Amino acid sequence: MKELVEVIAKALVDNPDEVVVNQKEDGRNITIELHVAATDMGKVIGKQGRIAKAIRSVVKAASSKDNKRVDVEII
Repeated sequence: MKELVEVIAKALVDNPDEVVVNQKEDGRNITIELHVAATDMGKVIGKQGRIAKAIRSVVKAASSKDNKRVDVEII
């Protein structure tokens, strides 16, 4: 899941070198933290959070086959 979020985020931002993705696992729960440059924050979140919601939907769909619960946090 970490790689999926990283590929999506790097495609959206102007500074792909500053994209950092961390993954924390706790049993069936996985938390993915996405760090981007301050200037790229709006591009990752999108108007009214639409892009962030789309990223979360894609990750949720990809994780459903593994029976894991994945949360994506944009920091």
